[in-house]
Amino acid sequence: MQLSDLQNLKIAVIGAGYGGAAAAKALSLLGARVDVYEQASRIREVGAGIGLRPATMNRFREWGVFDAIAEVTSPSDYFEILTATGDPIMKEAWPAAGEQTHTHLIHRGDFIDALMGVLPEGMVHLGHKLETIEDRGDCAALTFANGATAEADLVVGADGIRSVVRHQLFSQKAPVFAGEHAYRTVISVDDAHGMVVDDNLRMYIGRGTKIYLLPLRHRGQVSFDITALHPDGTWAPEVTKEDLLRTVEGFDERLVNITRDLDMDTVNIRAVYDIDPVGTWHSDSVVLVGDAAHSMLHHQGQGANSAIEDGGALADALREAGSVKEALALYQATRKPVTDELQRISRQGWTEDEIDEVFPGQRPATAGQE
Repeated sequence: MQLSDLQNLKIAVIGAGYGGAAAAKALSLLGARVDVYEQASRIREVGAGIGLRPATMNRFREWGVFDAIAEVTSPSDYFEILTATGDPIMKEAWPAAGEQTHTHLIHRGDFIDALMGVLPEGMVHLGHKLETIEDRGDCAALTFANGATAEADLVVGADGIRSVVRHQLFSQKAPVFAGEHAYRTVISVDDAHGMVVDDNLRMYIGRGTKIYLLPLRHRGQVSFDITALHPDGTWAPEVTKEDLLRTVEGFDERLVNITRDLDMDTVNIRAVYDIDPVGTWHSDSVVLVGDAAHSMLHHQGQGANSAIEDGGALADALREAGSVKEALALYQATRKPVTDELQRISRQGWTEDEIDEVFPGQRPATAGQE
């Protein structure tokens, strides 16, 4: 699109998570007027760590925000997969993207704070829970629970796994329970029983359980995540310390001790869900990004990275195509094959042979959803 067309474009982004914030930054750099509508009254994130891949960091460099992100991260050289008792299974360097070779490990809260910090003042509107969206062809109309309304030439649905935008316009399929729970917290490196010696991600796999140690040494901490098979599909299940200890039986005694020492008030407990691939991500003036488009299981660590890549690809498409409608089709053609495959691999977790070896007959029957 011509620069003048882009500068006249009015864009509404629904959701101020990773995907929404990244899309807002990328789209604002086109010169468009961007407003972000977030249902929460304040922005906050689960206390846990994620890894920003080299390709993602390249996007941040392109947008001029690399330093703002990098200064609250630890650069990692490789990731390692080990047995429950610490025997090596695989050790691999992060896939490079050009000259960028490090994956940057970051606390989710620091990440969203950094993204929010590079958005222009007044762009993000808190306390706006989307109620209805209507695609009118050349624009879309929005109504919010607080009584506010808005119109935009383009609406970007970045409202997560339980997306209102997706449900009203693209797919009414419910999220799918994975038969797992995720238990996430951040602890001091001093409480990690000597298991954090560098800035590299390690995952320990046992019978039905995976434990992730993701160092955040720049803040003297480590993200400690347990993913365990469980038939309870309640979104926020109630789990005791004894329940957690049962999931780590047979693991390295240091991992058991970390679990035993946890303050349960700091542990985020969630049933694990994803969504089936959505056939179409866009209409004439509405498009999905991030978890709203392709929520995936966390086994490959690609959820946040994919959401950020979506924002970059959407901005690229608007720059390259002749109209909003053409741009949305180009964006979907670019991103959907990639995320369809990531959804498939993440849902599988491993190759079938590896699943059978690590979890022999242990996958529970799918439980009901809340």
